[in-house]
Amino acid sequence: MKSSALRLQSAFTIIEVLAIIVVLMVLAAMLLPSMAPPRAISKAVRISCVNNLKEVGTAYRLWANDHGDLVPSQQSITNGGWKEFLTNADQGAICWTNYAIMQNELGQSPKLVICPSDERKAALNFTNAFGNLNVSYFVGVSANDEQPQSIQGGDRNLGDSSPAYAGYGFSPPDGKGNDVAVPTILRFNTTSWALKMHSVGNAGAGNILLGDGSAQQASSVSLRQYWLTNANPTTNWPVGHVPSSPSIRLVFP
Repeated sequence: MKSSALRLQSAFTIIEVLAIIVVLMVLAAMLLPSMAPPRAISKAVRISCVNNLKEVGTAYRLWANDHGDLVPSQQSITNGGWKEFLTNADQGAICWTNYAIMQNELGQSPKLVICPSDERKAALNFTNAFGNLNVSYFVGVSANDEQPQSIQGGDRNLGDSSPAYAGYGFSPPDGKGNDVAVPTILRFNTTSWALKMHSVGNAGAGNILLGDGSAQQASSVSLRQYWLTNANPTTNWPVGHVPSSPSIRLVFP
């Protein structure tokens, strides 16, 4: 009888078994992401980036609904936008303004304008030291929902065939931004994604936000063939800065 009592005392109770199961589940949740293959992690990060851009697209629509059906880059300063700044060239340094203007529509969440695979970090808020170094996405200043295929935004690792800033295309590491004319005619186009952020194998890749608020994954080839060629060229260029071939104006952080 004594040995039977000892065996009963040493057995786990139901509560103890449940507690062990919970601990094992927590450990599994912590370890499994680190055990996932790099390709799976990269795919998950890219999907997260696409979701960010969709949220930004929603913010554009909400903002436009309250501001004469115009997005910030096309609405006057007196009505809350930054249109007048864009009558001048080289406005990359204030690319961040576009997102700060929409902070309410973005739910006061600066994380939405940072790609999870970017080395840049989200700001704590949109008003305290928020700037280009807290932004991952360029702005297509002439895009709108009346042109569904226009390019409203996208990952900053977009550049030409020999990007000026290794890994991040037209977006400089110092946060001073860039104001770029990207040709829409295929034969003039050398636009491509640099290898940082969403590289696929040895090729760059990225995500874009369209005028209708949808977000698309794009390779360099598909971007040139399907999206840039279908984007309506920008017409309101700053005086003295009209490109020689039809192009769209993209402002990079």
